[in-house]
Amino acid sequence: MGEIRFDGQVVVVTGAGRGLGATYARLIATLGGSVVVHDAGVAPDGSGFDPAVADGVVAEIAAGGGTAAACHENLEDAAACRRVVEFALAQFGRVDGLIHNAGLVVFASLEETAPEVWTRMIRIGVDAAFHLTRAAVPHMRRQGYGRIVLTTSGRAMRVEDCVPGLVAYATAKMAQVGLMVGLAAELRDAGVLVNAISPVAATRVLRRSAPELLPDYVAPGVAFLASSACNTSGAVLNAAGGRFSTSWWDHGEAVDLGPTLASVDEVASRWRQIVARGAPTE
Repeated sequence: MGEIRFDGQVVVVTGAGRGLGATYARLIATLGGSVVVHDAGVAPDGSGFDPAVADGVVAEIAAGGGTAAACHENLEDAAACRRVVEFALAQFGRVDGLIHNAGLVVFASLEETAPEVWTRMIRIGVDAAFHLTRAAVPHMRRQGYGRIVLTTSGRAMRVEDCVPGLVAYATAKMAQVGLMVGLAAELRDAGVLVNAISPVAATRVLRRSAPELLPDYVAPGVAFLASSACNTSGAVLNAAGGRFSTSWWDHGEAVDLGPTLASVDEVASRWRQIVARGAPTE
């Protein structure tokens, strides 16, 4: 395999003004891609607006000889999501990659999750992913090529990895796995591949003083998924501290309770065996 490059390609990165998204944008620009740096410049709770956040990353990329343009749309609005893609087309004439990194984390128990908080989390984590892909896919279909990278979280995929207060967050992140699966199936013959990243990195969301968890250790995996070198669709890439693995949903081995109709008691009596058949093996 030759050196992976993005020359002649246009990649949209949402939430690219800070942290992981900014690192993705800088890396892809370094590899020759034209990058739409999207960021509304909001606070951690989703409030406020600061265009300087995205503008600063664009200036940094330009200073290094790269090509980028800043976009400041609020992704809580469906029309704004469409405008992000329209902006990429107006600036660069095409869209080859979409990395939906923008997200929102609000810690609150189920009872404390106010309807307006739930709505905001779902708009950013679920609705925006849908509207962005819905806007980008027709252009990718016409090109016969596209790469989409959504963002999930290990917090959403395993009870053991979750903590209290993340009901809305886990819902939004797991929804992107479902969107990934649906899109991967629908686009399998269109030259458009769809995967997801499950990153762990020290950012303003995950506040840790941990040099081994720099966003730079995640970015190469995301750049690969967004590149023409990737030929996989429908996988979750787990990335943390330079360690990478994939997650695939599968079924455990079935326990046959037939041929007659099983009773509730029979299911209960065989439950340990059913669970054991679905447990991963070392």
